[in-house]
Amino acid sequence: EAARATSLLGARFRETLQLEDGFFRYDKPAMLEIIRIIRKYQPDIVLANALDDRHPDHGRAAKLTADACFYAGLVKIPTLDNGVEQQRWRPKAVYHYIQDRNLTPDFVVDISPYMEQKITVVSAFSSQFHVPEAAAEFNHELSTPISGVDFMAFLYAKARAYGRDAGLEFAEGFNVTRTPGLSNLFDLI
Repeated sequence: EAARATSLLGARFRETLQLEDGFFRYDKPAMLEIIRIIRKYQPDIVLANALDDRHPDHGRAAKLTADACFYAGLVKIPTLDNGVEQQRWRPKAVYHYIQDRNLTPDFVVDISPYMEQKITVVSAFSSQFHVPEAAAEFNHELSTPISGVDFMAFLYAKARAYGRDAGLEFAEGFNVTRTPGLSNLFDLI
């Protein structure tokens, strides 16, 4: 499912860390793994989990990722990639996408041209979400708030609601812990 979603997004890479679902900790080993990935790929922007959400992992992952972005810029925290010492790197921004809870976004991004692609990518995870063509294969799975027939409609409604205030058809909402800065006020138009 993850490989299919990666392909649908056109992403150049995907690495899954061995942080156990439901039980990973905010600790030094987890932090060092994320720092290693940040230094390896040197992103300018990091998109991280929601700061607060229905699933306890999401808020914990958000803090772990945001803090790792800061620590990745410190020279006194050494990490290795294939036996080679990595150079420090700090992303310029960390933005937290909004997941299940209806949080008030700090800003929204127009996703109107990509809404159908978003639903297609989400549907790649057919073991977690209701995907009619895969329902028979996964009908033995437990029912969850995201596995119901109404979940995709919820995603459309949420994106439409976030877009409405900005005059957009569909938008993705984000929260920040550090205020973003602009060099030109007209960039907000």
